[in-house]
Amino acid sequence: MATAGSSSSRDRILPRGFGDLVFQISLWIGFLLVYRLARGIADHGGAVTPVAKENARHVIAFESHVDALFELSLQKALISSRYLVDVAAATYWLSQFAVLGIALLWVYFRQTESFTRFRNWVMLANVIGLVGYVLVPTAPPRMFPNFGFLDIEALFSGLTTSSKGVSSLANPYAAMPSLHAADALIVGISMAFVCRRLWAKVLWLLWPPWVWFTVMATGNHFWLDCLAGVLVALLVAPVVDSRFRFWRRANEPAAAPR
Repeated sequence: MATAGSSSSRDRILPRGFGDLVFQISLWIGFLLVYRLARGIADHGGAVTPVAKENARHVIAFESHVDALFELSLQKALISSRYLVDVAAATYWLSQFAVLGIALLWVYFRQTESFTRFRNWVMLANVIGLVGYVLVPTAPPRMFPNFGFLDIEALFSGLTTSSKGVSSLANPYAAMPSLHAADALIVGISMAFVCRRLWAKVLWLLWPPWVWFTVMATGNHFWLDCLAGVLVALLVAPVVDSRFRFWRRANEPAAAPR
């Protein structure tokens, strides 16, 4: 039989109990399964490739038309320093899962009252992103060397979305909207809210623009992809968090964290 002391110790480690931890893990496993299903639906037996490349050409045409195809300039700036290349490539691969996952875990264990809003914001934005991938598959810039784009990872590290161990998780035609951009914004704002020290808040608020730079400079997203991702995150924010509901009456208190 568990003693009162051991129960209290377990509660300090697991703020919502073991059952809730299992529930949270199950939610993310379910999301990964949905992601795999969405990727299979979007692939259409391999027929998605020409459609995705055609959609990307439309993006290039639009950005060129408004004289804003500046991703090429970002790539030139990036390759001026091998150190910058390595840091940018690491950011691209780690931001979506490692940094996001660690941030979620930290909030769950240390700022539990803010976790549900953070989790729901991430999950709803990502579900919308998956719908976008199915309806509008879009190839990334790195697939268009004829326009001058470079595949930074392939050139400097050899690691790509088709590499062994990566291809099963990555969708090479999931550029629009950029969930790297969306999730970075969600993580940056959420962590800035829960961190108490000013320097930590500033660092987390700098995280989104740094990720946006890296995903464009490495040839994985157009700025239009990033803009779409940011808009998804901003549109979802008031749905999951009353602090972002601009339509709330002045005398209406914010909803308590769940």
